[in-house]
Amino acid sequence: MTTQRLPFPVPDERAHHFVDSYADMHDLAWDLVVPDGVPEAAATVLRTARELLRQSYYCYEFSTVAVMHSLIAVEIVLRDRIPDAGKKPLHGLIKQGADAGILTARQAEYLDYGRQIRNGMAHGKATHAVMPPARRCRW
Repeated sequence: MTTQRLPFPVPDERAHHFVDSYADMHDLAWDLVVPDGVPEAAATVLRTARELLRQSYYCYEFSTVAVMHSLIAVEIVLRDRIPDAGKKPLHGLIKQGADAGILTARQAEYLDYGRQIRNGMAHGKATHAVMPPARRCRW
């Protein structure tokens, strides 16, 4: 029986589209703080998403997982903030959150777009390729 060892992490070449070094990932994620008053379940999910984003320097696909994971936190918070949220799907929570003024129209639009991507990935209709690296401008 042969034991295969995992290679030491090396930067994913796509990471260089948005940062120059792993240390830059810390700066990129610095402002992604968990707001006060967020339920602990959502706070834990957000901290995990932030760390996945930092580690996407080594595995680009982690950035997509981080975004999808953050939608879990959004759903937890919306269920906490919306009276009688019950078992409504995220789509309904986003609409109700916008109608109640918990979300701005722009936030609701972005969240619904994220929800659609998440659903596509969950049902095998999309892959990580739906979120290609953003090209950064070097002035």
